[in-house]
Amino acid sequence: MEISVEYLEEAQAYIADMPEKARKKLFHNVALVCVGVKDDRIFKKLSESGIWEFKAEYESNEYRLLSFWDKEKSSYIVATHGFDKKTQKTPRKEIAHAEKIRDEYYKSK
Repeated sequence: MEISVEYLEEAQAYIADMPEKARKKLFHNVALVCVGVKDDRIFKKLSESGIWEFKAEYESNEYRLLSFWDKEKSSYIVATHGFDKKTQKTPRKEIAHAEKIRDEYYKSK
């Protein structure tokens, strides 16, 4: 079963601003998840609210792309936005922002 990923506007803007090699690494990790690779080092559930993060590391920087599974479409992930991770824990405000985007996504359907 192959997984599809939709990149919302904020996710696209974040990815466009990433260094090229970091972007390639992130897309490589997304591609691995899309073909069924299960690895918490590249894709991990963050909270009980259903927010997940794609991970990529490049030159000691950590890049994160938050996302959720579209419950109306099987095997479909929606990437909400990204950020550069600076601490051990994912900031609560980033998770809340992803939850807000997810709620808006479902309202617009």
